[in-house]
Amino acid sequence: MTKPPETRILLGRIADAHGIRGDVIVHSYAERAEDIAAYGPLSDKAGTRTFALKVVRVTPKGVVVRIKGLSDRNAAEALKGTELYVARDKLPETAEDEFYHSDLIGLAVFAPDGKQIGRAVSVQNFGAGDLIEIALEDTAKTEFVQFSGAFVPEVDIKGGRIVVVLPEAGDDDKDVPPKE
Repeated sequence: MTKPPETRILLGRIADAHGIRGDVIVHSYAERAEDIAAYGPLSDKAGTRTFALKVVRVTPKGVVVRIKGLSDRNAAEALKGTELYVARDKLPETAEDEFYHSDLIGLAVFAPDGKQIGRAVSVQNFGAGDLIEIALEDTAKTEFVQFSGAFVPEVDIKGGRIVVVLPEAGDDDKDVPPKE
């Protein structure tokens, strides 16, 4: 049986069908896009289907992949949008200053003075580097902070905590009453 989502890591997403023989384009989240198939069969989000992948080639649109048992375009098109997960224990260990996004989500976030300011709820990358999203304590607001040593000086996965230096609010961030 496939492991539940909590012990699996999102490794890619089927973006589209490719050609008439059932190949698909996969957006790979592996460090090297072509490694999407290097960890063995992947499963869908529910963990009910598994997919044995064979990389055909890497293109600017994504990785062209052949899925075992898939042989026609209609079946390939039906998989569009399917997220592909791998068991966490199949991934290599990270370096001291590297983290899997899923390891950060849920950790308590503290200011440098030791006061808890929230909890990490996601890690996003909109094209200019990783941002950690923090659900702030006692509010429904979240704050995005650049995931760099300047703003995130300490990550303690085993201790369940992250130290974050929140950036100073700029004029655009302040609640300024409208001018009359």
